[in-house]
Amino acid sequence: MIASMAGFAIEDALLKLGAETLPLGQVVTMTGLSGMVVFAVLIKLSGQKLYSREYFGPTMRIRALFEIMGRITYTASFTLIPIITATAILQATPLVVVAGAALFLKEPVGWRRWTAIMIGLVGVMLILRPWSATFDILAMLAVAGMIGFAGRDLATRAAAPSLSNFQLGLNGYAMLSIAGALIWSFNPDIVPMSGGELGVLFCAIVGGIMGYYALTIAMRRGDVATVTPWRYSRLIFGAILGALMFNESIPTLTLIGSLIVVGSGVFTLLRVRRR
Repeated sequence: MIASMAGFAIEDALLKLGAETLPLGQVVTMTGLSGMVVFAVLIKLSGQKLYSREYFGPTMRIRALFEIMGRITYTASFTLIPIITATAILQATPLVVVAGAALFLKEPVGWRRWTAIMIGLVGVMLILRPWSATFDILAMLAVAGMIGFAGRDLATRAAAPSLSNFQLGLNGYAMLSIAGALIWSFNPDIVPMSGGELGVLFCAIVGGIMGYYALTIAMRRGDVATVTPWRYSRLIFGAILGALMFNESIPTLTLIGSLIVVGSGVFTLLRVRRR
């Protein structure tokens, strides 16, 4: 799980770097298509089928919509605002997943976990600071991305068990390609890429695929309640990369809000383990 979060943080930082000189849609589309090729190869090597009718079932259609929403808004957010802010907001995803599971999947959630969810949302407000003169409306893109990813995760829980993790990965990167194409449609220029830019994009693709593959292993082989809290290590990697690559600092209220979100999330997950 820690390796997965490192991979995703590297992907975010390098996509942000690539988007400084290239159209964001071009970068995201190339990443999505490359990921599709890799997961298609993995599917064939594992003896599975590339095509499945389950891709077009009601649950997968819902998953696709949330995936596209999350990909577009979250990718746009970390290219337009400090990456540490976008990453911190994203850490509320597990809390929203728990709340959504209770509301839409009828999973039992007691008052303690509901309290933790409410406290976690207070942490998100401290990160956003909508009452402040420094409030950046673009940070709401990260909130939309967090909601999109939470919806995707909920739909994944309800997806047909016949779909393998590799097939879900292929589907996910297909949605990333669509998201990239939609972003690209607003700025359809094709910019020739230098060797350095190709290197940055290649490393971003490797980081994303490594993250997804490591996440698959962690969630399939590890105890979910044990490995899931380590998702929050992404916040540490995001802070380090933001400081080193973009000279970002962490405002005090952002740090406090992040600690509240992480603490609430860990408590919620530990309550799941005790049940």
